[in-house]
Amino acid sequence: MEHFDLPPLGRVAGNVSLPGSKSISNRLLLLAALAEGSTEIRDLLDSDDTRVMLAALAALGVGLEKTAAHAWRVRGVGGPFPVKQGDLFLGNAGTAFRPLTAALALSGGHYKLSGVPRMHERPIGDLVDGLRQIGCDVRYAANEGFPPLAILPAAVSLAAQLSSPLRVRGDVSSQFLTALLMALPLTGRPAVVEMTTELISKPYIEITLNLMARFGVTVQREDWRRFTIPGGQRYSSPGTVHVEGDASGASYFLAAGAIGGGPVRVEGVGRDSIQGDVKFADALATMGARIEMGDNFIEACAPASGKLRTFDLDLNHIPDAAMTLAVAALFADGPCKLRNIASWRVKETDRIAAMATELRKLGATVEEGPDWLGVSPPLTFQANAAIDTYDDHRMAMCFSLAALGGVPVRINDPRCVTKTFPDYFERFGSIAAPVIAIDGPSASGKGTVAQRVATTLGYHFLDSGALYRLTALAAMRAGVALDDESAVAAVATALPATFEGERILLAGDDVTEAIRAEDVGVGASKVAALPAVRLALLERQRAYRRFPGLVADGRDMGSVVFPGAPVKVFLTASAEARAQRRHKQLIEKGMAANMRTLLQDLQERDARDAARAVAPLRQEDDAALVDTTPMSIDEAVAAVLDIVRGRLPFIN
Repeated sequence: MEHFDLPPLGRVAGNVSLPGSKSISNRLLLLAALAEGSTEIRDLLDSDDTRVMLAALAALGVGLEKTAAHAWRVRGVGGPFPVKQGDLFLGNAGTAFRPLTAALALSGGHYKLSGVPRMHERPIGDLVDGLRQIGCDVRYAANEGFPPLAILPAAVSLAAQLSSPLRVRGDVSSQFLTALLMALPLTGRPAVVEMTTELISKPYIEITLNLMARFGVTVQREDWRRFTIPGGQRYSSPGTVHVEGDASGASYFLAAGAIGGGPVRVEGVGRDSIQGDVKFADALATMGARIEMGDNFIEACAPASGKLRTFDLDLNHIPDAAMTLAVAALFADGPCKLRNIASWRVKETDRIAAMATELRKLGATVEEGPDWLGVSPPLTFQANAAIDTYDDHRMAMCFSLAALGGVPVRINDPRCVTKTFPDYFERFGSIAAPVIAIDGPSASGKGTVAQRVATTLGYHFLDSGALYRLTALAAMRAGVALDDESAVAAVATALPATFEGERILLAGDDVTEAIRAEDVGVGASKVAALPAVRLALLERQRAYRRFPGLVADGRDMGSVVFPGAPVKVFLTASAEARAQRRHKQLIEKGMAANMRTLLQDLQERDARDAARAVAPLRQEDDAALVDTTPMSIDEAVAAVLDIVRGRLPFIN
């Protein structure tokens, strides 16, 4: 079985840009397909579930054009689907299967709908019963109450059947109500839907009503019990719509910030989100986490006390994000209880049973009921737990947080995250992968030491100096003056650089040796003093942070690029020792070198680096000092590894 091994994790901090919301993405795709006119959907989630919806819409005669990486133009059909026959495979995508069932039942054609085996275990009977009330012909192809389905043209007048309220349960899945509300305007007639039970997951219905209104169809809601759709309404394109960042996906990163120190900021969703899962931040605040919200961001830090508080919460309104809270309970100061989560039983897996099983692997004491879960955190986390994910994307993502207990964790079948968040582990690594930041002056040996430390630990390696040298070389080759800040920043932004093993390429040209030339080094020092250049390269450097960890060398790794790095080392040596080392390197390469000139160049560069206004070279207060003047490379590497093992005790 494929697996992903997470190392023991400590301090977590950083910013994460969220992918688009699955719930919003698939709703917008269907509404745009049914509407009159063309709709540009931007920031659309690219995942298994949205691909399933796109493929189905294309098969049903909807015009689709991909206009950018996360943007699609949808040419609406202005009513029921024009293709009257189809055999659609919809995977395990409930946000595609349920709404399409209703829309196709009102389209007057012959259709077959199927999915993966788990989809055929997820109930759909309440939706089918609702559709049959208004005369739709929907049949079960195998087991009563479950997919696969066969849909035939209605044998009676649907308009006549709509004279009475349509009654449906709301305590199994809110997607049944969403499907009916989105499809009923296709009849052009007034329609009323009444709930026969308490409606769960109300915030997801709010999303549905909000998006329908954007496409010109209003629904009158009476106390979550009765929904009235006035007749004569048709969907019409609003032109361009944007998909919010996924609030459910935000929960993993916010919890990481609350558990691992933070701050962790998620971007793409904020205080005015239409998604109910933004309320997850309130649940974290109940546990003592420090939360800040803006128009387009949410930020989480650990409690001032450093320990999350116990909780007992009704989580009916945030069923997906509640899974993250179950894992966060491992880090609470006492037993926690999650209530009103019966819908977990009919999701991608039986999430109550699955969650209980996997939490126990980590040492937690867990009790489970039909609609609740009790979690008592472990006294000591069990190391090397192999977490089974049950082909459930949220199981894989929320259990990544367990590594913050300071133990290695294995996630089995990690590719299941492609359902909603294909690059989740890469983004989680960008805030959680251990970073060893090694800073110091030129010729102190930090590059060689950092690379050997990375090799020893099996970590990735970032030579930040190479990026500045590449920028200087590219500017020089383009005839750009090195003191022209805006022009050099433009060069840095578009830098066509790639790293292939020990080779460094610039626009396909091997410049591994060229960037080590003295004039390029002097140029690198000059461009590195330009604020706009440093800003242009900042996120590029941070992107190197990924599992299992990163060793980064430079002059501001610990102060600016990775200020939350758990290990910071300031590697230095006397100017004379550094000049001698540089002299020896040049002579060995057959290049002319003058000791006095080299010493003067180093001293001038030290002065520039220390005096620059942005990210000056300095030893951070929490950085360990290593003076390599009397040391060999082997001794310097050993000294740094001793520091690493002292601060990251799980390193062997």
